[in-house]
Amino acid sequence: MNHPIVPPSLFRLFVLMIGTMICTGPAWAVPMMNDPKGFRNIAWGASLTSRQDMEATRSGPHVNEYLQKTDPSSFAGAEMTSILYLSVDDQFARVTIRYQGEQVHKQVLNFLETQFGPLERIPGQMARGLNQQYNWRGSETEINLTYQAGTERGYIFIDSRTLAPRFNDHIADSAE
Repeated sequence: MNHPIVPPSLFRLFVLMIGTMICTGPAWAVPMMNDPKGFRNIAWGASLTSRQDMEATRSGPHVNEYLQKTDPSSFAGAEMTSILYLSVDDQFARVTIRYQGEQVHKQVLNFLETQFGPLERIPGQMARGLNQQYNWRGSETEINLTYQAGTERGYIFIDSRTLAPRFNDHIADSAE
């Protein structure tokens, strides 16, 4: 049987997401105010292949990864390590943002709370720790922020709630 090969970077992201979910305590999604319905004026489901401002960095039969050519890799007013745009079956479905540093993390968290709603501070809930995870869920968008305090690395996944689950379909088909 012929199975598509999952790009190593996509596999690493998948393993990171699963590992983070296992190592992190329960995270409750905050209802999102102001659902962006995409990222930086690119609506979920849009084709990224014909955009002049996008450059394909990794192509596969179903999943493609892009960088914005003119993007200075900034988000929330801070410099990010990388901002990747992902499409599944030529439909824009996810943005993956990586950053480094505790100060950047505080700035990103403040920005997300200001834009999409404050986190619920439940008495007894740990707001600090080795692995921190925060979620905002809107009608069309879900944002998951994970911060690893030990390495001071942060990861933000901004997903289309309807398209992002299709990534799992293609990972499951190639994993045996």
